[in-house]
Amino acid sequence: MSGGAHEGTFEGLRAQLQEAAATFADGHDALEGILLGIVDDVDHAVREPLEIFPVCHHSPASAIAMARRLREKQPKVVYLELCEDMAPLLTELRNCKLPVAVQSFATDIDGFPAEWSPLSVVAPITEASAEYQAIAYALDTPGVELVLVDRSSDHVFQWDTRGTATAEPADPDAPPVEDEAALHGDAVGVEIGDLRPRFAELEEHLLRHGKVRHWSEWWHQYVELPLGDSDHDTYRQVMLLIGSLFRRLAPGDTQRVRVDEDRERYMWTRMREHLAATGADPADCLYVCGAFHAASRVAEFGVHGTDTFDISPPSATTWQHGLIPSSHAAIEAQFGLAAGSVSIAATVWAKNVRRTRVEPYRLAGQTGAKKPRAKKAVAAVDPVPDLPPSDKLTGFLQQPPALDRLDEAELLGWSVEIVRAARRNGYLASTADAIAVFETSILLAGMRDRARPTPYDFQDAAVTCIEKDTVPGRRDVRRLVEIMMGGDRVGQVGYDALPPLARDVHDRLAPLGLKLQQSGVKRALLDIASQPELQRCSDVLWMLRHLMPQGAARPIMGERKLGERPIQESWDLALGTHQRALIELGYEGVSIEQVLEQRLRRTAYDRRATAATVLETVEDATLYLRSRRLADELGTHALEVLSAERSVDGAPEVLRRVRRLLAYYRTGEPVLPPWIESFVKAGYAHYCTLLPTAFTDEDATVRQVAAMLGFLFSMESLALSLGCDRTQLELAVGQSHPQEPAKTALLWAAQVQLGHLSRADLRARCDELLGNPLVVPAYPRYLSGFVQALDPVPGLTGFVVETVSNAFGRLPDPVLLPWLPTLITTLRSSGSELAPLLIREAGRTFPGRLAALDSWVPPWRAQPEAVRSARRAEGGHGCALLAVHPATCDAAASLLGCEGEWETVDSGPAGVALTGRHPETAAALEALLAGT
Repeated sequence: MSGGAHEGTFEGLRAQLQEAAATFADGHDALEGILLGIVDDVDHAVREPLEIFPVCHHSPASAIAMARRLREKQPKVVYLELCEDMAPLLTELRNCKLPVAVQSFATDIDGFPAEWSPLSVVAPITEASAEYQAIAYALDTPGVELVLVDRSSDHVFQWDTRGTATAEPADPDAPPVEDEAALHGDAVGVEIGDLRPRFAELEEHLLRHGKVRHWSEWWHQYVELPLGDSDHDTYRQVMLLIGSLFRRLAPGDTQRVRVDEDRERYMWTRMREHLAATGADPADCLYVCGAFHAASRVAEFGVHGTDTFDISPPSATTWQHGLIPSSHAAIEAQFGLAAGSVSIAATVWAKNVRRTRVEPYRLAGQTGAKKPRAKKAVAAVDPVPDLPPSDKLTGFLQQPPALDRLDEAELLGWSVEIVRAARRNGYLASTADAIAVFETSILLAGMRDRARPTPYDFQDAAVTCIEKDTVPGRRDVRRLVEIMMGGDRVGQVGYDALPPLARDVHDRLAPLGLKLQQSGVKRALLDIASQPELQRCSDVLWMLRHLMPQGAARPIMGERKLGERPIQESWDLALGTHQRALIELGYEGVSIEQVLEQRLRRTAYDRRATAATVLETVEDATLYLRSRRLADELGTHALEVLSAERSVDGAPEVLRRVRRLLAYYRTGEPVLPPWIESFVKAGYAHYCTLLPTAFTDEDATVRQVAAMLGFLFSMESLALSLGCDRTQLELAVGQSHPQEPAKTALLWAAQVQLGHLSRADLRARCDELLGNPLVVPAYPRYLSGFVQALDPVPGLTGFVVETVSNAFGRLPDPVLLPWLPTLITTLRSSGSELAPLLIREAGRTFPGRLAALDSWVPPWRAQPEAVRSARRAEGGHGCALLAVHPATCDAAASLLGCEGEWETVDSGPAGVALTGRHPETAAALEALLAGT
């Protein structure tokens, strides 16, 4: 590994570490092996002919070192640790405002468990990252090739261990879950340079002795700042040392170690394949990878490594690629960093650029980047020749930490600015608080052995001096400090980098005249009556509301119902804030109509879909897509799903949606669609079959049984016209024998509707229940059943008002008072549409004034028999009116072709002789009228 002219590069460091191991470990032990192994790892990586550049995730020191090294070496090939299938997207970064994330997305999966869908992999990129410097250099420098060598997105999930890994405890320093922190969703993050100890005891030891609260602060204090001004060899060797240390002290998580080693084998295999195919000189190449992977000991390591690693073929999953907006909070949430650490890193990056005068690389035309100043043309600089590696570690490890003097002007500016921000957010802060924050920051830094307060010291001091018992606004002081240090920058994907669907949405909403790509809420006013062309914008907005998360498109005024045409609408739009969701819609289709149709089909044909669910998709297809073809297809499927159901759980929803669709088709179509006729016919037979069982089933609620009866009675005329037999319904009701009082009352209502029970008999049964002391406690449950019966039998509204009134008048208070809350909650939860019927009927029945209540007699207590007897005693004078005004009867007789002469009234009641000879009809009519 370390032969030849450079054999003694780290011999001095090896000797010192061996002596230290013998002293502290009291002899040769594992400590010596670890310390010497770390040096061997550094020596091994430094001597590799293909230069390895170790980096840390979103580290300003790595970015500065990368920019400096690229200008010195000017490599012709840059190998980058990033998913190889993401390469075509990198050119679109110039159309975006950083930070953004490169995403691979798949919904049509094949070869992975279905519960993993959708699959998503993201790789966030910020300006203060070494990978962005490498990408910008390679894409904007002629003759330079950028090669991504990490495993593909498909292999990320092929090697996924989510089925066996245990959930890690939540990081107490993790940022709060906000909208910006959820920009990546549940995507798997590609870790480029993940440097964090996997040995919990080691991390705890470093934090305790470093006098810091979390890992991000330790890295900032002890690695980021010392390496900010270091030369290339020192930076490279220190990063290799840290990567090797964390690698050798990692716990025995064999699964994770296996994945890490497979990634290293994968990358070196791809690099050797590229070198063999292109004939590139390794000396002209640069390999950018995480420091953890740079100190690898796998057999495939290096350009002369073995070729024994077999890369498995990709699965049949169809992958889509695109760019999505990212943010500092999203990066912190996904990679377990402390809140505000990425924002602080961005601030440190800007300061390092000004201090070191290193010119960073930026993609030409980068959105959101400052335009570079015009410079005079200079002669091309020859690349710096590579010199033999020298030992920089010994000097770096032995030198005392540099005492950076206190920048009072900077700290004073921070203190004044945080007080100003606190006052804007409701805190009672003053100049005295600014002085206290300034002094406390210096005090905390001194207690932590630091000459200069870091942003983390200042943040702790601000929280201590300003934040009181309560937070008056939406943001606390810690969040205000994060915003002041640079804020949670949210990236944006430019129009040219959007998928076709997203561009089509913005083009179709262009008549609104709003800048919808910007973050924040935009108010859109649509006067469709005066501007009919805005109808198309309304259609797009309603589809976006159905497809995107809540808040992306929220209607303020206006609604969309079947058969109604919009006049005016008002919307709150936040498409820029929810740009990620809009972009991911583009992975599913080329237009929102196509995506909506696919989702409706997916919902309808899901194995867990019910008839109510499928009817909802039919309604959505009609409402949003106005597609008769799709509605007929889904309606036919709803008929199949209904026939296969064996429960009545969805009966209320089925009834509600079928009624709505029937009303729409009857008013807007010349004939009913064949599928809905078949659905009514099959539903009539289906619910007749399930009715007896539902009445006795304890799991079937009263509302569900009432919905079944509502379907049977309201669809009866249509079902009978389509060939159904009413005898089937009568047999189903006759075979029903419920035991529950509410269902018993429901059955009585059905018998009244069928004519098997008169109202007089029903009234007598209710009076009998009230007169039985043993049944009185259960009487409110009978009333609940009668209330639910108003939907299938609305003609009983007056009778229900009568029974409720009798209950209020005759039930004892111990029974009545506990029942009233139950009645109210029942009406609110499952009978909100029934309450207006009762209120309207009660308004017609009861007197309108309080004074009339004393003399008021309920209509059900009046005796109409005396009136009918008096009318029968008047004899046959009821026909006198016809004789006085015969014109009407003459016209009807001539129309029917009848001829005859009028008899006088004095001739006696000869006209009613037919009634005397055949009294059965009159008796039946009298009985029917008496029952009503």
